[in-house]
Amino acid sequence: MNNFDELLETVKKANPVKVSVAQADDEEVIETVKMATENGIAQFYLVGNGKAIQEKCSQLHVNMSQVEIVDEPDLEKTPRTAVSLVSSGKAQVLMKGLIHTADYLKAVLDKEIGLRKDKSLLSHVGVFQVPAFDHFIVLTDAAMIIAPDLGQKVSIIENAVMVARALGIETPKVAALSAVETVNPDMPSSVEAAILAKMGERGQIKNCIIDGPLAFDNAVSKEAAEHKGIHSPVAGAADILLVPDIEAGNILYKSFTYAAGATMAGIVVGARAPIVLTSRADTAESKLYSIALAVQVANAQVR
Repeated sequence: MNNFDELLETVKKANPVKVSVAQADDEEVIETVKMATENGIAQFYLVGNGKAIQEKCSQLHVNMSQVEIVDEPDLEKTPRTAVSLVSSGKAQVLMKGLIHTADYLKAVLDKEIGLRKDKSLLSHVGVFQVPAFDHFIVLTDAAMIIAPDLGQKVSIIENAVMVARALGIETPKVAALSAVETVNPDMPSSVEAAILAKMGERGQIKNCIIDGPLAFDNAVSKEAAEHKGIHSPVAGAADILLVPDIEAGNILYKSFTYAAGATMAGIVVGARAPIVLTSRADTAESKLYSIALAVQVANAQVR
């Protein structure tokens, strides 16, 4: 699939998935839930103050046959209750509601009821539909790992590859980004990019093709790559952009959104279930697409 319309249609035809929302007592959250149920992409457990959630659902005319309210008025217990619904198998996707991200992730990582797999790394994967390109661009990691080391970058790639394959990209092309397209010992990101490319070549990182270091223009533009004499199956055709650190990722993420007019979805992966981690700055459209992406990944993991 190459765009979000295709993603929505695919999710509608798949097995029903339940999403557990931590602290759903919020109008914007309920509006997002309403959009998702109207589009037929998920059913929901709404965890939080049951009376307040019921009132907001009534005000917004939510189809109550597609949601179940789980009354948990204690704000400290809400994230644990929502996570437990996923770890117990009752829900397949976790979603953040009106709750602090730190409290949310603390429950996700809880050793008793949490969703973390042994030695797994949680990372953020953004999927962008950019008008200038005819296919999805996957960007990672722009929200979780501040300054990933080489081992963490391997895990970040593996997480992103899993998402790309769920979107139908069987062997995604990964561009390990740096400021240059040649190895510079004074620029650690270029050295690590070259190591990652060699690891991919030798099969240490599977199900993808990796090249680097590549500057952004060489990763997405064949003309730029040809002009610089770069011959690579990834150059000019990257599906996944691996950024060197969170600062570069954040800048590129917001450049796509605010300067290039992109629409996007974002989830956290690496846990036993996909995690929707939207913010109030995200558009309603972006929140809907993020749920759809999480549902698609959840269904792919079952397969």
